[in-house]
Amino acid sequence: MKKKKVGVVCPQCKKKFNYYDSDFRPFCSERCKQIDLGHWLEESYNIPSGEPLQEEDFDKIEQEELKKDS
Repeated sequence: MKKKKVGVVCPQCKKKFNYYDSDFRPFCSERCKQIDLGHWLEESYNIPSGEPLQEEDFDKIEQEELKKDS
């Protein structure tokens, strides 16, 4: 059976590669995959919310965290 060929661009380094030849999809390499993971762990990436948090929201989050710890 032939491997499919789909040309894509690595979201990290922008290198073109065959999607089905990479074991690190959607990245072209282990290095690009690890760099992306590092960005998530350092909180360099974020997902914006619809509205800014209010003071009450912080209080609610703090209370939930306290419940988890007890």
